[in-house]
This record gives sequence, C-alpha cells and structure tokens, in this order.
Amino acid sequence: MSIQTVSIIGLGALGILFGHHLSQRMKAEELRIIADRERIARYEDDKIYCNGEACHFHYTAPDEAGSPADLIIFTVKANGLKSAIDAVRNQVGENTIILSALNGITSEAIIGKIYGMDKMLYCVAQGMDAVKEGNRLVYHHPGILCFGEKEPGIISPKAQAVSEFFRKTEFPHEMETDMYRRQWGKFMLNVGVNQTVAVFETDYRGVQAEGHMRDTMIAAMREVIALSKAEGIFLTEADVDYWLKVLATLDPESKPSMRQDMEAKRHSEVDLFAGTVLELGRKHGIATPVNQYLYDRVMEMEKQF
Repeated sequence: MSIQTVSIIGLGALGILFGHHLSQRMKAEELRIIADRERIARYEDDKIYCNGEACHFHYTAPDEAGSPADLIIFTVKANGLKSAIDAVRNQVGENTIILSALNGITSEAIIGKIYGMDKMLYCVAQGMDAVKEGNRLVYHHPGILCFGEKEPGIISPKAQAVSEFFRKTEFPHEMETDMYRRQWGKFMLNVGVNQTVAVFETDYRGVQAEGHMRDTMIAAMREVIALSKAEGIFLTEADVDYWLKVLATLDPESKPSMRQDMEAKRHSEVDLFAGTVLELGRKHGIATPVNQYLYDRVMEMEKQF
C-alpha cells in the first residue's frame, strides 16, 4: 500500500496549511483540492495565501470523473461535513484511506457510515496556531497531525502507509497507538480553550495566564474527564497537564477557530463542544455546570449576529 495521490476537502485554516505544505512536495496533479465550481472560481480569482506565499493548488469539482485518491483528508467545519461527504464521492475507491481533521469525537463514524469504517483512521490536528482572515492564513506553529486506529495497540497497514507518505513529504505527524483516547484528550482541550476564549472574547494569552479565564477553561476540561470515565476512556489530570503544555506552545496573540468564527459573526461549533458534553452529561447523570454556562453564553452572543 503506497500513497501517491491526495484529495483535501475544505480550504479553511487546516486545509490551506496542509495543502500549501503538500503542494510544495507533490506534483500538481497528485494533490487535488475538492471544491464546487463557484468556490473554485473565487479561489482562482482572489488567490489563497499562506504566510504571505501564494498557494498554487490544483482544484477538482465534485462531479469531475477521475481515478480515486489514495488518501482523502477532511478539513471542513462540522456544519459542512454532510456536503463534504457527498463532494468526495468520486475520490473514494476500494483502497482509499480517509483522515478527518474535524474537531470533536464523531466525524469518523459519520464518514465511515457512508464509505466504510475499514477506510477510516482516527485523527486529531493539534498544536496549530493558524489564523485565517479572508483568503490569507498566518501561523507560527504548524502543529502535527496525529493518527491511528481506534482500537489501542494496533499499527495497521493503513497507518503505516500514511506515516511513510508523511515522512516522505516532511509532513509533521505522529502515529498513535491509542488514538481514540488521544481524540478524547483533544476534545477535552477544545471544550475548554475554544469556548472560554470565545466567551471571554480574548486570545490564547487570556487562558495561558493564571486567573479566572484559565480556571474556567480547566473546570470545563475536568467535566470531560468525568464523562470520559463513564464512557470507558478514563482521562486523568495527567491528560490535562499534557494538553496545557500543548496550549503553552501557541502564539499568545493567536485565537482558536471558535473565536475566529464568532468575531466574523459566523455561528460556532458550540454544539460540537458543550453540546456534546451536555448530551453525555444527561446520558450518564453527570452534572456539567461549567459547560452549561459556556453553552448558554455562546448562544446569547450568537443571537446578536
């Protein structure tokens, strides 16, 4: 199993970051950016920039026929997942491997229900401090893409193939053998940092420093620890410490995607974060007052859009 062709769906911050890196190390026809024709026209007219460099992407519309991709990377927001699944239909073949860099803990199952869980590797993107404004992306830390099988202790041929491809293309990555737990850990961080930064209208500096904002973030994360134990994942305070160290590496003046969305008057992924926490809290009879507060506050703020 060898990866030669890659399709990326979603030109948000991660899509641009990943696409720009790979486009400098792959032939143009080997890397496809999947987008509808209206978006393609806009991308070609306005151009896309990554850290000041113009991106040179090969665009492919969903209805274009062609050979399947060896690897598909989903980099859309949660509210765009359904349409993205439809858009990559012509990119999926018998041996295609699929990675989803979406936030949350549900996208793999949603994609796998359509195309088969045998094609999925579980994945999280972490350590990026990318900020996208219009057609321009700026970042200081590219972070890494962590991936692997859901079941712990397994290094599958799919994971090995992706690792080898990323090694050849110098793509920052880590092959994980307990991927579902890692995904829950990233979910815990997002629940804390994304929502807190958005609600307090700050940046990473606001939660990197000691004080009420950081305390709120950590309290929201600890509610996820309680839920993880009920779900059989068993996150601990050591996981909180790990993700706080990741947070400490980010540019203090940068902002997570949820804050960027709300600044732009776009509805956020609060249902993916606090919404999921509240649902699991009801399922297991576990109180989640901090996430209830964050959810209610975000909803109030979004009513002003």
